[in-house]
Amino acid sequence: MARLGNCSLTWAALIILLLPGSLEECGHISVSAPIVHLGDPITASCIIKQNCSHLDPEPQILWRLGAELQPGGRQQRLSDGTQESIITLPHLNHTQAFLSCCLNWGNSLQILDQVELRAGYPPAIPHNLSCLMNLTTSSLICQWEPGPETHLPTSFTLKSFKSRGNCQTQGDSILDCVPKDGQSHCCIPRKHLLLYQNMGIWVQAENALGTSMSPQLCLDPMDVVKLEPPMLRTMDPSPEAAPPQAGCLQLCWEPWQPGLHINQKCELRHKPQRGEASWALVGPLPLEALQYELCGLLPATAYTLQIRCIRWPLPGHWSDWSPSLELRTTERAPTVRLDTWWRQRQLDPRTVQLFWKPVPLEEDSGRIQGYVVSWRPSGQAGAILPLCNTTELSCTFHLPSEAQEVALVAYNSAGTSRPTPVVFSESRGPALTRLHAMARDPHSLWVGWEPPNPWPQGYVIEWGLGPPSASNSNKTWRMEQNGRATGFLLKENIRPFQLYEIIVTPLYQDTMGPSQHVYAYSQEMAPSHAPELHLKHIGKTWAQLEWVPEPPELGKSPLTHYTIFWTNAQNQSFSAILNASSRGFVLHGLEPASLYHIHLMAASQAGATNSTVLTLMTLTPEGSELHIILGLFGLLLLLTCLCGTAWLCCSPKKNPLWPSVPDPAHSSLGSWVPTIMEEDAFQLPGLGTPPITKLTVLEEDEKKPVPWESHNSSETCGLPTLVQTYVLQGDPRAVSTQPQSQSGTSDQVLYGQLLGSPTSPGPGHYLRCDSTQPLLAGLTPSPKSYENLWFQASPLGTLVTPAPSQEDDCVFGPLLNFPLLQGIRVHGMEALGSF
Repeated sequence: MARLGNCSLTWAALIILLLPGSLEECGHISVSAPIVHLGDPITASCIIKQNCSHLDPEPQILWRLGAELQPGGRQQRLSDGTQESIITLPHLNHTQAFLSCCLNWGNSLQILDQVELRAGYPPAIPHNLSCLMNLTTSSLICQWEPGPETHLPTSFTLKSFKSRGNCQTQGDSILDCVPKDGQSHCCIPRKHLLLYQNMGIWVQAENALGTSMSPQLCLDPMDVVKLEPPMLRTMDPSPEAAPPQAGCLQLCWEPWQPGLHINQKCELRHKPQRGEASWALVGPLPLEALQYELCGLLPATAYTLQIRCIRWPLPGHWSDWSPSLELRTTERAPTVRLDTWWRQRQLDPRTVQLFWKPVPLEEDSGRIQGYVVSWRPSGQAGAILPLCNTTELSCTFHLPSEAQEVALVAYNSAGTSRPTPVVFSESRGPALTRLHAMARDPHSLWVGWEPPNPWPQGYVIEWGLGPPSASNSNKTWRMEQNGRATGFLLKENIRPFQLYEIIVTPLYQDTMGPSQHVYAYSQEMAPSHAPELHLKHIGKTWAQLEWVPEPPELGKSPLTHYTIFWTNAQNQSFSAILNASSRGFVLHGLEPASLYHIHLMAASQAGATNSTVLTLMTLTPEGSELHIILGLFGLLLLLTCLCGTAWLCCSPKKNPLWPSVPDPAHSSLGSWVPTIMEEDAFQLPGLGTPPITKLTVLEEDEKKPVPWESHNSSETCGLPTLVQTYVLQGDPRAVSTQPQSQSGTSDQVLYGQLLGSPTSPGPGHYLRCDSTQPLLAGLTPSPKSYENLWFQASPLGTLVTPAPSQEDDCVFGPLLNFPLLQGIRVHGMEALGSF
């Protein structure tokens, strides 16, 4: 059951709708053309009759193309009361589709009428029309190419007619030949043909959009005859016939029987079975000969052969290729040059190992089945004694003592090659110099040398694995025929990362030079392992490491540098790059009492490898060091305190912390002797000319001494004030600017002034000053002020004691009233003898 788009109605349901009482004959669709060019516009109209009483008075007509609603319908009521809707589809892009006229009836969309639309192209002109006469079926078979797809039903008809000229005039028509659907060839039976007479043939293509015809073909059926191919076979051997030559094949064929009366020519093609060779064409073959000898082929090679024929000299078509025939050519004697090389055993010089290599002299040198090594004794004419018969490329044999050369030949079933003489001569030629080798890539080695003088005729180059895998049986060799060559690239049997021994021997006329050998690696490898790290010294923040470099290894690329890596416990990594000549390294900036992991990487141009990991821990600061630091700090503090104390004690100022108490027992007054000369005696004003020895009391703060001025006043009460500001030592007339006494203290406390002179006959006098400084403990305290006497000068020059006064600061009294003066020794004062 087919669906009409999305109208959800089957054909059975549509039939029911068209029954009486339904929508039968209510609508009708008319189209401008049911078949149009693909992409052309099309116009359709749908008319709803007035007798459809069960429809709405103004029904709405809808259009649907396939499954899609099409807008743009124009609906109108005609004068006869019918409803008409017209729609124009601008482009019909469907090759086949149904256009439906529908109404909304109830809850569904009902189809009133529908029409099938087709779109496509007119037929193209058929081309490449050709015909051939098949003598087997006695019919004319024509074929053509129909052209591109039209998307419309298209019919092809093969039309023909008979003609007596060049088909310019049409004679009797021949029955049209209509091929089966989908075919583009047709067969005209023999009964409709007139042999040896021209006929016109063409193809006509037709569909709903047009008709086209191919160009006309004018031919004679016998001119387009296609023969069947002959049958190839092998010639039977004959005793009288000579065997085929090497590289030749003898074959024959049987012609096609229906074509025996037709003159024809044939051609042959062949190709070897091995490989992917192309066909080689041979022809034309002789007309009447039914056999042929094919030469110039490879010997001992299997070939595939085919043959075909054509009507000749009259026109015709080539037959198909015949079924294949497989033949094998005969062998030919090997045509090769045998390059030889030999080696004697050291323990047994008469045991010779001979090597050879066949070098083809032609493209096909013949198959080689084996090799024979033989020698001809000098005393036996024509006798050839074999020494070795092998299929290998080497042979070991015992050389007879009288034999100096042997002959080597290659053979097969057709014969032997030319003998190659092998002369066993001593090495008397010059040797090579500066033999060297290097790797070009992992699978090749370049060996070079400097040729000797004179130039050799060639070289023999041997190579194989070096020690410890060296083996003479696995060596590869080749001969270089160019004596002026200075090197050769070895590509055979070279593997990467292997040590090879290369031996080069120069060849001269009837002799050879000594062999030279060299070792080389096909590709160098990275270092096998890195040096092992050792800890030499370690501290709290540093570590000194050392290692022993690995000795150079064959096949290992030289080192280019080292890289040392260290990682702390926090997984922080550090590294440093060192020269390849380095033997040690010091890590700085480490944390005390920390764990570190260290490894060394050795790198070369071929790669790098790592050493084993060294784990170390830096040192912890010791307790003795803390004690030393604390001791030094304490010593520094002690020195600071001592320096401060010394400064306080030695300062010229009066110590502000405690008073300075003189020590009478260590006073220098007892040994003090004035040095004042008589003529320099200081005259005290108003007291005549007695010499003065002065003791002055100073307060805590030092005062600058001022000169002791003399005056003529009779009042002497101001004298103590002047006296208190002076410390006169030595010359009493000089200002006290002399150094301090040798008592050891700068804060001297003086209690009085002794007046007298060794030249004065009179008794000495003293001047007492009040002082707040205490004297020695336990001694008699200083006398009161009323106990001191004023010194006065009488007119007669004697001292007069005036009445004491409370207003005076100083008084004069007996010297014995001063306990401090008890230890003073005064020289030149006879008046004080009772003191």
